[in-house]
Amino acid sequence: MRSSLYILLKSPKFMIGVCLLFVFFAFIVIYPMINTNDPLEMVNMRFQPPSSKNILGTDGFGRDVLLEMAHGTRTSLTVGVISGLIATTVGLIIGIFSGYRGGIVDEILSSLTNVFIVIPSFIILILVSVSIQAKSVFIIAIIIGLTSWPWTARAVRAQTVSLRNRDHVNLARISGFNTVKIIVFEILPYIMSYVVMAFIIQLASGILSEASVSMLGLGPSNTISLGIMLNWALLQEAPLFNAWWTLIPPALTVALITFSFYLINLGMDEIFNPKIRS
Repeated sequence: MRSSLYILLKSPKFMIGVCLLFVFFAFIVIYPMINTNDPLEMVNMRFQPPSSKNILGTDGFGRDVLLEMAHGTRTSLTVGVISGLIATTVGLIIGIFSGYRGGIVDEILSSLTNVFIVIPSFIILILVSVSIQAKSVFIIAIIIGLTSWPWTARAVRAQTVSLRNRDHVNLARISGFNTVKIIVFEILPYIMSYVVMAFIIQLASGILSEASVSMLGLGPSNTISLGIMLNWALLQEAPLFNAWWTLIPPALTVALITFSFYLINLGMDEIFNPKIRS
């Protein structure tokens, strides 16, 4: 474990991703403590360019863009974490039971997974979002999580199938361990590194999904997220006013955050994936 952690800390991709994330976490924690104003408060005229008073200028409502980004980034990360946990948990449960039990259980769960894979998750996400009137951050995160688990389930199933006939699993089965005990103690520890990597990918995917849905005007209400900031900029016709500061910073933040998670995942994959490591 220590050797793997040491190698991981020496991975340039992993460390760059971690450093990028640290910068964003420091930003969302420290800046709201420095600027304690309400992010929805009008502080200047609309579409004022960046200045010493407003570092990233103001949006179409005359609100501080930098302060909005601090609160919006926090919201987007919250959605990503919650949706990532839900998607990873659902995918893990379905995939591991499908792969271990086999037979009719595997056929039913695999068919369910294939149905969700065939139907684009983003379409389902949009349809569900449209049908719900009042949407909170938690509700949006749940919707994203419940529509993005199939790929994790399929990958976990493949990992479990390769493990279910190993000697230590057969020994546990002969010893009288029940299915849950075998899965928890004999299979899950061997795929935990993969589960962590799957969670990181789901987290990044959740942030992108929230930004996409919110940019279409279907995101959470009565709050700020990076996607909602992009939606406001488009609705207020910011490009016509050359107000690039209302579009580029939130879009770049979404890109950099998701990129940092993908770098962390790539760094971990180089350590824990036997094929790449060899």
